Amino acid sequence: MKSSRIAVILFNLGGPDQPSAVRPFLVNLFSDPNILTVPWPLRWLLARLIAWRRSGTAKKIYARIGGGSPIVAETRKQAEALESSLKNLGYSDLRCFTVMRYWTPRAREIVRQVSEFAPDHVVLLPLYPQFSTTTTRSSFQEWHAVAKSADFTARVHNICCYPEQADFISAHASLIQKQAAEFIAPNVANKAKLLFSAHGLPQHIVDAGDPYPEQVARTATAIAAKLDLSAADWEICYQSRVGPLKWLGPSAEERLRAAGAAKQGVVLVPIAFVSEHSETLVELDMEYRHLAEEAGVPYYVRIAALGTDQHFVRGLSQLVEDAMAVPLLCTGAGSNCPID
Repeated sequence: MKSSRIAVILFNLGGPDQPSAVRPFLVNLFSDPNILTVPWPLRWLLARLIAWRRSGTAKKIYARIGGGSPIVAETRKQAEALESSLKNLGYSDLRCFTVMRYWTPRAREIVRQVSEFAPDHVVLLPLYPQFSTTTTRSSFQEWHAVAKSADFTARVHNICCYPEQADFISAHASLIQKQAAEFIAPNVANKAKLLFSAHGLPQHIVDAGDPYPEQVARTATAIAAKLDLSAADWEICYQSRVGPLKWLGPSAEERLRAAGAAKQGVVLVPIAFVSEHSETLVELDMEYRHLAEEAGVPYYVRIAALGTDQHFVRGLSQLVEDAMAVPLLCTGAGSNCPID
């Protein structure tokens, strides 16, 4: 296998790279049937209406971090680190590519580049550790549809999910210990509440069978066990709720207010985001920090996204190696991930 030519495709959601890209990015997002689950003619109209209504607010959010999302640049750094790691393992004829679901570079462009590379094997690696129909399935559906239309027929290996992958868990535990050890030590005065924050989902998507919250719980439980935390030391919460629908709970906002009422410090860990972007740099670093201060939280520590952490990159390398032996690699045992 190491003598084969291999293309590894890293998937992420993407984000607008400049203010003029905000509305078309939102149109792409809400045109996805995995996101807005209504029939196509209505979805076409609603996507444009929602994008029009939200683009002003979204532009203000991105203006706080320079006018655009850093997620493409961050994902490329991860691709470069992974490519270097795999080549050090002996995969000399290998390239890593990045694909964004809702903004450039899109699948069509990258399928063309990968086709020119002419690999024997293609490994699809989502940068979504926990499977959701709104992330992994959506990205895979677009890739497979575009590849089929381009008559691209290299052997494909799909990595479905990795909520408890050993190095992924070690990466989180290591960063928490590095950035917040003094707040979570067993005998520290006013010990922090560790909040594992994940992007929320509308409840109806979960009710339809999406395994995401179960996999988020697996990740949080594994990290807590690695840190030897008791059940009282940590909680899962969900962020980024929008609109009137019922969403997964508890929300990060209500858990921050509860910590403030208890005069307890907070260490907040993004466990579903592996790259820094607007939901970490604005929502967590600015908006939730401000909310924590208003709520009376005595201290607020936000743990960094994994990025190119050496443990995380090693884990991704192991996933690629394991995936080379099978058409579908799924480590979320019992989760029934619907990737079709």
